[in-house]
Amino acid sequence: MTEIKDMQKYIYGPVPSRRLGFSLGVDLVPYKTCSFDCIYCQLGVTTNQTIERKEYVKRDNILPQVKEAISLNQKIDYITLSGSGEPALNSAIGEIILGIKKLTKIPLAVLTNGSLLYDRTVRKELLPADLVIPSLDAADLETFNLVNRPHASLNFDEIILGLKDFRHEFKGKIWLEIMLIKGINASSQEIEHFKSIISEIGFDKVQLNTVIRPPTEKSISPLTPIELEKIKNAFGENCEIIPEFKKKLQKAYPIAMENRIIELVKRRPVTLSDISDSLGIHRNEVIKYLEILKKESKIKTYNYGGRRYYEYK
Repeated sequence: MTEIKDMQKYIYGPVPSRRLGFSLGVDLVPYKTCSFDCIYCQLGVTTNQTIERKEYVKRDNILPQVKEAISLNQKIDYITLSGSGEPALNSAIGEIILGIKKLTKIPLAVLTNGSLLYDRTVRKELLPADLVIPSLDAADLETFNLVNRPHASLNFDEIILGLKDFRHEFKGKIWLEIMLIKGINASSQEIEHFKSIISEIGFDKVQLNTVIRPPTEKSISPLTPIELEKIKNAFGENCEIIPEFKKKLQKAYPIAMENRIIELVKRRPVTLSDISDSLGIHRNEVIKYLEILKKESKIKTYNYGGRRYYEYK
């Protein structure tokens, strides 16, 4: 079996995604390098808030690792540029997308907060992707500042205009994600404002999310399934609630399994099911590794929303 060398730097997974099946994640920026500091972020507080675009990770470092991951013949539904911050901050993202497209026919998705789409260059660089999933968590400036806590130079109206321009230029699919938070951006008035923006732009799909994993700000709360369903109905037929991940068969590769689990929990808090589904090994086997890692003080656990999460210590 071929060993994945140094893959923890830029590649992770395939991880179970509620939207994309098994997703091979590609990290294009250092941990928590982002233009936002969202109150709901599962990765914690943004430590490098910036809108400076540069080649944080070089194309020539990314592509060999993607190629090697593909060669392992694991179940990969999407190659996803996202990771630990805002991927569009990497000025080589366009070259990376083109390079990956030459390696494989696996669909390529970009998860972005949409903050840089006002920039014509960024929009052009994303055009070869198959799917772009921008987020929009606010329909007005006040809520935008409260939820996303953006870099001081960002302009809400410019971000909306950037989404409109990108919809006009991009020939692939665009799914808009809205993270809904109880008492903050889910009122009937806010939903009407969202609807106005959405109808003007025309996304292929609108996906509703709420606070599932432990957020940066512990005081915020998720919407109930009934509340989400009501908002879904208000948005119309091209809107869906992001579903639970459906388990699929994933071939296991027991190479340095402890290290692979550590790389998962470094990215975000995960449950036992997340680890089992992502790595393709039985839960009982996962538990054995977790017990070892806990004894070695490499991970810690906590409960949130009635579920147990594991994170890097």
